Amino acid sequence: MGADQQTRRVLVVTSVEAERDAVLRGLQGDHRFTLLIGGVGPATAAASTARELATSEYDLVICAGICGGFNGRAEVGSLVVASDIICADLGAETPEGFCAVDELGFGSSRAEVDQNLATQVTNAMQSQGLAAKMGQVLTLSTVTGSAETAAALANRMPDAAAEAMEGYGVAIAAQQQGLPILEIRAVSNAIGPRDKSAWRIKDALGALEKASSVLREVL
Repeated sequence: MGADQQTRRVLVVTSVEAERDAVLRGLQGDHRFTLLIGGVGPATAAASTARELATSEYDLVICAGICGGFNGRAEVGSLVVASDIICADLGAETPEGFCAVDELGFGSSRAEVDQNLATQVTNAMQSQGLAAKMGQVLTLSTVTGSAETAAALANRMPDAAAEAMEGYGVAIAAQQQGLPILEIRAVSNAIGPRDKSAWRIKDALGALEKASSVLREVL
């Protein structure tokens, strides 16, 4: 990466202001971190991240925010550090089911994270008593809103822990600049039928703040 812990420059990309503010509270003014509101969805997030990376120098990019968690894999209020970032709807529908772009031979739907850093961050969160785990984080342009879709997605992606809307876009922008990427998500709701009364956004933002505080010690 070419930078030690004291000089490492980190770009943290969130989708909305509330996520940014939670991260800022956790970072407590640490000058090594720059916060960017990248917008909602992979295309907007990719464009915003690419623009920032073209104008300033960084050593690491982090996509951070809240997410939906798969039942039994990532509970509401917990944290997920991506082991892989996968664009789960990039591909084609076929009579046999969904066919990922990888299988079509037109590219890859998978963005690799910095495994060493992801492991360090997860271990540090756990050592601070936070409910954190590593798992695949899916990027979708249309988030899941039914039990049937949730079951089909969980069956197709057995190692997935969470889903959100920006990680893959941020990751591709970072990778095109040769930069390592992490994705950190706090679970606000269970993936499945959209029941806003069951969402715990405040709790998830609180978990995101605590996770961001840990980042100051690890990065």
